[in-house]
Amino acid sequence: MTQPINLARLLTLQSYGADSPANSFIGGTPEGATGRSFGGQIMAQAAYATGLTVSEEHRMHSLHGYFMRPGDASKQTAFNVEEIFTGGTFATRRAQGYQGDVPIMSMIASHQRPTDGESFSDSFDLSTLTAPTEIPSLRDTYRHLSHLPAGADILTRPFDFRYVEGDVMQSVPKQQTTQHVWIKTIAALPESALLHRAALIYVSDYLFMEPALRGFGRSWLTPGMKCASLDFAVWFHSDFNVNEWLLYELHTVNAGHGRALTQGKFYNEQGVLVASAAQEVMLRLP
Repeated sequence: MTQPINLARLLTLQSYGADSPANSFIGGTPEGATGRSFGGQIMAQAAYATGLTVSEEHRMHSLHGYFMRPGDASKQTAFNVEEIFTGGTFATRRAQGYQGDVPIMSMIASHQRPTDGESFSDSFDLSTLTAPTEIPSLRDTYRHLSHLPAGADILTRPFDFRYVEGDVMQSVPKQQTTQHVWIKTIAALPESALLHRAALIYVSDYLFMEPALRGFGRSWLTPGMKCASLDFAVWFHSDFNVNEWLLYELHTVNAGHGRALTQGKFYNEQGVLVASAAQEVMLRLP
């Protein structure tokens, strides 16, 4: 059976070399990967790189990035991190990802030391949704397609996906602009706030396109469709564990002119909002 990507190894970067600047890193690629680089991987690796340049006390709380060119999935990506600001509470870093001498993405990430104070947050009544243990996993649903490129892509994903409203791989169960998906890692990650944040960035990018597809009544198999991620933003509200079930709620708020904007929210098993995300995508329908 096709094995899932080793996420911990993929996201843990290496120093670029003894003769390179201290804030330069190399990001690997999944074995045998071909075609266009997965945007979630590139953003997650860039975010991880920024976290390596701040103190252990600092926790990444937000990032904003742009994809500039498609990357080659078979090639490693070099990440250069620039120190923009380091204060008593916040530390801001800029990361650029390169393949060869060509930049393929750019990001600014902010990190914060823990701060006490009053708080409140959105929550979700998880009892209103079908539990993940009662929903078939995407991996099991498409296990029989392992000999096809699309099936192999699903089976190598390092996360378990369980769709409350049904997936849109081949058809659209219901035309709507919101979806709920339970996610968690297949192989548990080590305890590391930075690694778990990078993993959430990674997995979020798989699904941003789908509420827009649902709204148009189209599936991933729509002939002649062209799509690509344009930008990326994530806000982390509190610590979480990607080895446990998280509910990923996505809603496309606008689609037109060849673009679609989707907002996402992540809730833990207690229904507490732990992270928010947003992305605009290019979506050209035939």
